[in-house]
Amino acid sequence: MSLDEDLQGAFLTSALSDEQRQDMIAAGEEVEFSPGDELFVEGRSADRLWILLAGEIELTRRVANQTITLTTMATPGQWAGGLAAWGGADSGYRATGRATTSGRCLVVPAGELGRLVGEWSPFAKHMIMGVYQTVRGIDATARERESLVALGTLSAGLAHEINNPASASLRAVEALRVTGDYMLSALIGLAEQGVLAEQFLEIDRLRVALQQRPVTEDSAIARADREELVGTWIEDRHIGLAWQMAPVLAAAGAEVAWLDELESVAGEVALDPALRWISATIGSAALLGELADATSRIAHLVEDVKTYSQMDRAALRRIDISTGIESTLAMLAPRLADIEVVRSYDPELPEIEVYAAELNQVWTNLIDNAVDAMDGHGTLQIAARREKDHIVVEITDSGHGIDPELHARVFEPFFTTKDVGKGTGLGLDITRRIVVDRHGGDIGFDSAPGSTTARVRLPMSI
Repeated sequence: MSLDEDLQGAFLTSALSDEQRQDMIAAGEEVEFSPGDELFVEGRSADRLWILLAGEIELTRRVANQTITLTTMATPGQWAGGLAAWGGADSGYRATGRATTSGRCLVVPAGELGRLVGEWSPFAKHMIMGVYQTVRGIDATARERESLVALGTLSAGLAHEINNPASASLRAVEALRVTGDYMLSALIGLAEQGVLAEQFLEIDRLRVALQQRPVTEDSAIARADREELVGTWIEDRHIGLAWQMAPVLAAAGAEVAWLDELESVAGEVALDPALRWISATIGSAALLGELADATSRIAHLVEDVKTYSQMDRAALRRIDISTGIESTLAMLAPRLADIEVVRSYDPELPEIEVYAAELNQVWTNLIDNAVDAMDGHGTLQIAARREKDHIVVEITDSGHGIDPELHARVFEPFFTTKDVGKGTGLGLDITRRIVVDRHGGDIGFDSAPGSTTARVRLPMSI
């Protein structure tokens, strides 16, 4: 049987005129296949139209961590692919086609398909492209809107995280200004009392000894008792601001014996300015420590943002997987406020070659979904380990699990169980594409009420 006769017997092309069939034959090529041959692959550009002439082709798709069979092409005229003719090179195959028997296909490049349909029926071509691209455009707009909402949520959370240490820094700076004035006033008081140089050195020795004391982990009651003793001792000597100085001195470890020694060194007249100077000095050191902690927190947040976004770094690079996960957790910290995060990273994990910024989006989506599944409360377990030539990352939540009826649909394009405006705007279909298509890895879920695990397998090198 000739190729022209095959097309006449195929339902897809049987209505074409003799000239149209010859045009299609000229534009394409006849491809023979054998059992086990992989003809086209899910996710890759659907740049060719496959028209079955004889034989059988099984269509499969990766769902969760398994391959499922969608259907079998067995009727001449059944077709697959060619979507790039209407949607451009980014239109991918919706399934993987693998031959189960020997057979033949007519394979037509998508560009030629678009040209032929345009010549045969310009109206039909415009309708197909209009419907296809309109649906894609609406979806892209919706996803962009959801992504902007998610970005706003992420930005608000980050601003909140930065605002806390920034506010603490401002408070510490203002307190330092007041304490500095207080310290200068105390020094002037010591000078007015005619304190000798040797006497001041002894006072300073007692200050240093107090500041160098190891911090004791007292209970709240013990600290309150010590503060009461210090405040009463100072108040008994008719010194002003006794209960303002007592918390500072007591927190540093001052007790009655130290106070008695200071009194003997400074004398009754100079005791007041000596206490004020020492408490101001100790208070300044504590404030400087708070300021250092706050600014360090801001610096770490900035570094987390740079790590998360991979600013000024090559798209494909070797990284430590745990670093990207940690930067993602830092970005999502406000969402994790009431969630216990348990980490389990293999200390011997090697660096692997990935598109780091894209992979961080995967962690963002999976962790965000886990938080939603737990309604913001529960336990999030994150583990990373090596399995032969792959790195496996598991993200487990203690939420309600995935509905068994929806389990097979979680990777479908445009599918979501969330309300509008919720989530990251990065669907699991795109997550799968980043893992599978961009990195040659695999992603799947194991789910039961109280424990759902997202498992990502990434090759050591792309």
